[in-house]
Amino acid sequence: MIDVLVTGAAGKMGSMSAATIAGQRDLRLVALVDPRGGKAGDAPVFRSVEEALALTSPQVALEFSVPAAVFANVSKLLEAGVPTVVGATGLADEQVETLRAAAKTAGVGLAIVPNFALGAVLLMRFAAEAARYYEHAEIIEMHDKAKVDSPSGTSLRTARLMIDAPGSAVQAAPATDMAARGMAVGGAVPVHSVRLPGLVAHQEVLFGGVDELLTLRHDSLSRRSFMSGVLIALRRVTTLNETVIGLEHLLD
Repeated sequence: MIDVLVTGAAGKMGSMSAATIAGQRDLRLVALVDPRGGKAGDAPVFRSVEEALALTSPQVALEFSVPAAVFANVSKLLEAGVPTVVGATGLADEQVETLRAAAKTAGVGLAIVPNFALGAVLLMRFAAEAARYYEHAEIIEMHDKAKVDSPSGTSLRTARLMIDAPGSAVQAAPATDMAARGMAVGGAVPVHSVRLPGLVAHQEVLFGGVDELLTLRHDSLSRRSFMSGVLIALRRVTTLNETVIGLEHLLD
């Protein structure tokens, strides 16, 4: 039995994850953290990570709090020696490196997962492969209007994988002062963010060639599509002693 702490427990992803964890035979929910409260089974609710760690002993943590709180929460969890899965977005590159060092010092696993949907992981893999053959590509990511960050962590991860793919042919995006052209990740892959009610999580990667267009698309139709990935990450991160970015590193 693995004892689990969930932060951001009152949020949409945190609450669904907590309920899913509570229904597993090999996972036990021992603490919920959220200043707004929360409910899943009989697990106690705490206003902060410090309060939770003072009264419980989780063996793994799932971080789904708001972007402004992610770094501080994960730092405290790693300092306490708790392997952590980060599903929340908002970490800057330098913060990721600081957390990587903290996890190494603590000797525990840290998994930063931009997207828990298995189909999204496959899309990123296919996009990295296609980047070897196309010089021009753009990403359109679409989420519910309540999503507080843009571009999404998934789109940023996808663009970076495309740029860094061995033999990548992706070239620098055309210089322009038109804001509508999107944010050019790495100066090469423009990302366009859409925020509308009715959306959940959707991403298209478009590659343009000579007289052809290749479109890769993934759609999460409900947050249930993320739960299998959440469970995989929680079960696998306890076996790590390093930091990994992306669910693909935790798949068999």
